Amino acid sequence: MEKLDRNLPNRQVIPFLFMLLWDQVLTVPARYSVLEETESGSFVAHLAKDLGLRSGDLAARSARVVSDYDKQQLILDPDTGDLLLREKLDREELCVPVEPCVLHFQVFLEKPVQFLQGELLIQDINDHSPEFPDKEMLLKIPENSQPGTLLPLNLAQDLDVGSNGLQLYTVSPTSHFHVVTRNNSEGKKYPELVQDRALDREEQAEMSLTLTALDGGSPPRSGTAMVRILILDINDNAPEFVNTPYEVQVLESSPPDSPVLTVLAKDADAGNFGRVSYGLFQASDEILQTFSINEVTGEIRLKKGLDFEKIKSYHVKIEATDGGGLSGKGAVVIEVLDVNDNAPELSISSLTNSVPENAPETVVAIFRIRDRDSGDNGKIICSIPDTLPFLLKPSNKNFYTLVTEGPLDRESRAEYNITITVTDLGTPRLTTQHTITVQVSDVNDNAPAFTQTSYTLFVQENNSPALHIGTISATDSDSGSNAHITYSLLPTHDPQLALSSLISINADNGQLFALRALDYETLQNFEFRVGATDQGSPALSSQALVRVLVLDANDNAPFVLYPLQNASAPCTELLPRAAEPGYLVTKVVAVDRDSGQNAWLSFQLLKATEPGLFTVWAHNGEVRTSRLLSERDAPKHRLLLVVKDNGDPPRSATVTLQVLVVDGFSQPYLPLPEVVRDPERSNENLLTLYLVIALASVSSLFLLSVLLFVGVRLCRRARAASLSGCSVPEGHFPGHLVDFSGEGTLSQSYQYEVCLRGDSGTGEFNFFKPMVPNLLLQDPGRDVKESPHSRDSFVFS
Repeated sequence: MEKLDRNLPNRQVIPFLFMLLWDQVLTVPARYSVLEETESGSFVAHLAKDLGLRSGDLAARSARVVSDYDKQQLILDPDTGDLLLREKLDREELCVPVEPCVLHFQVFLEKPVQFLQGELLIQDINDHSPEFPDKEMLLKIPENSQPGTLLPLNLAQDLDVGSNGLQLYTVSPTSHFHVVTRNNSEGKKYPELVQDRALDREEQAEMSLTLTALDGGSPPRSGTAMVRILILDINDNAPEFVNTPYEVQVLESSPPDSPVLTVLAKDADAGNFGRVSYGLFQASDEILQTFSINEVTGEIRLKKGLDFEKIKSYHVKIEATDGGGLSGKGAVVIEVLDVNDNAPELSISSLTNSVPENAPETVVAIFRIRDRDSGDNGKIICSIPDTLPFLLKPSNKNFYTLVTEGPLDRESRAEYNITITVTDLGTPRLTTQHTITVQVSDVNDNAPAFTQTSYTLFVQENNSPALHIGTISATDSDSGSNAHITYSLLPTHDPQLALSSLISINADNGQLFALRALDYETLQNFEFRVGATDQGSPALSSQALVRVLVLDANDNAPFVLYPLQNASAPCTELLPRAAEPGYLVTKVVAVDRDSGQNAWLSFQLLKATEPGLFTVWAHNGEVRTSRLLSERDAPKHRLLLVVKDNGDPPRSATVTLQVLVVDGFSQPYLPLPEVVRDPERSNENLLTLYLVIALASVSSLFLLSVLLFVGVRLCRRARAASLSGCSVPEGHFPGHLVDFSGEGTLSQSYQYEVCLRGDSGTGEFNFFKPMVPNLLLQDPGRDVKESPHSRDSFVFS
């Protein structure tokens, strides 16, 4: 085996390669040769060296051999870079009747795309002997034929070519004939028998000769046939064909036994010498297998179907023989007309089943198309649907590349079924389709997306630890690990919010849990951000805001601000015996740390010394008298009130009041109970302290105003007493004054001004303004009226 270049001297082996990248082609093919019948696996050429590559580069570039034939006769060893035979090659099977026998192939390099055109010349060996179509030939020669007469004989067939083909004919020794080897118009050698001397039928009516055909092989091969010669009486006229050569066109689609044409030969002789029979002359095996001729009518018919792609025309020699043995020769040229009987063929050379979605223009497939027809029947149009983001690019000698137009989007479409349609331009048009499935592989180009931009969760206070309070959810349009989402709590910017001690999140499903019991009174709401991160590379994430609202529970009982309830004696309120119904004794002030309806308070008189004497207003806690007091009513009363909220279940607190009934404006000194500070409740009652301070401030301002008013009035009363003779005693009250407490003389701080009317004979007392306005402080809402008995006296109403 050797590499051939017929244009170079001394048969120097030089491959002509012009590299191709995408749409560049090799203009001169690389040429190699090999003997037919060479064993499979035999070395043909060192292809890597011819390409200027190292042996390992072919494997790295995914090199392969592609040919036009249905079977692949060549293989490429990517490790060594050698071009090898895949199987034995039979030149006669591959190329008969074409000579020279050249196998065209392409070497395809995928990364990057590159093509190498190649030709493999299959050299003939002498593996076939010449064979005659008939083992016996019959010649009828009139006895009056002259020496030098030429008698053409049927030629022998030799499938070998060149020097291995048929070279020479010989005949067994005889004194009457010798054989001459000649070439016909097709270049084939045929024998002609030459008459050397005159014949005498009466001397010898029949002769037998052995005709031998020899090829030029080493050693030569041969084939023989028997030639029988019958010497006939004289026949003056040989048959002659009316038209020769005949020319006819036959469609390759014509079925077997279709008529081709009818030939006609005429003989001027009469009788048996003028009767003509027809036959094929010097016909090859292919012609004998394809055509037949009617001996009587001269009609030529097809014996089998035609194939324009194999043989485009036939040259058939015909013979007309009369009854006297004379014959005439003719020729028929049969041209096979092509019909569109071959659909386009498509063969995939390289295929990529998966394409990353963010990849730029990417080669998906490389394929070759061809049509075995000719003319318009062999012209091909290749197309794919216009709606797909793919393009077809012609590369090299009917090679196409299928590429993406640009980056794809797996989230829009994860799979494409691309139908490649190949249509010829024949009549009718034939179409071949091939479908390629391309998967779009995922790239992490989509961040997780929350179902909501913000979430609002509600939690009842005093919840149990590890309570599931809600779930956040995010989706990712990617797939696989790129869509696997992990949830997390993001750091908060509020330094006062210890988020890690309040909330935890399940990283897999986004469930949120309260780590400890929440207290509405301490923390009513808080917010934080959560993140959702996929597991792509690089990882993508998004955030959402979560607001947690703590719902109030009725977990705080009402707290009484006034009167303050502690371990000391309960508060004592003074009630004049002359108080009208509806008189305001006191007002109970209470608060509730809860909110909403849990902080709506109602007041109720639970127990009283005199049940019908007092009433409590349910909504404001005012304690009022419900009737006039009588002499039979006790001077002291104890009231038990309950304060309830509106929660479910409701909570309550009790209040104990002491009410002292006094006559007139005298009342005993009642020391206020000291408030005992409870250190355990001091922190809880911080709000209460603020309210008490506010009330004390308001009360102090009011008291100051009253003191100023009293001071002014006392000065006026002193001047009035000096004029009317009524004086206020110093020190203890005289014994004739009444002590309303029932314990004797009133203390100095609760003395009242008393004066007898000068014009009264009854000794009636008038009660004037007290020295210290305790009653005014007890009931600032009562109106003070000027007494009708004296301009400077006052009574309470």
